[in-house]
Amino acid sequence: MDHAIDALIEIFTWVGFGAFLLLAIAVVIAWAADGTWLPAEAIIDRDGGDPVVRWFDADGDANSAPLSPADAVVIGDADAAFIWYRHGWRGRVRLQRRPTGLRTLTWSAVGMLALGVVSLVAGWVLYFVRG
Repeated sequence: MDHAIDALIEIFTWVGFGAFLLLAIAVVIAWAADGTWLPAEAIIDRDGGDPVVRWFDADGDANSAPLSPADAVVIGDADAAFIWYRHGWRGRVRLQRRPTGLRTLTWSAVGMLALGVVSLVAGWVLYFVRG
């Protein structure tokens, strides 16, 4: 029975650290692919059918982008909003600096690292307790 527990802890240790490594690589790739997003204060233009955000970028240029239906619901009836716009692109705007998928991927990597560390510590504890 002791050998089965040792094997199970060893498997969880390797799976935890291996999955952490793969997920950490995926996080870095997703982060780099996401690009640079800069903050701005925008006004909400509701003259047309769909709300449009308008702002001045870091270069002083005037920009605008239509809001997605989900972002329009979050903003509600506000006249101004704090947005993030894609540096070097036109018409790319969102309400969060990083996408929620990247946050989920990061927390998954952290969870796998925790699994690996807990399993490693449990293996050491069992090793020293058994003598």
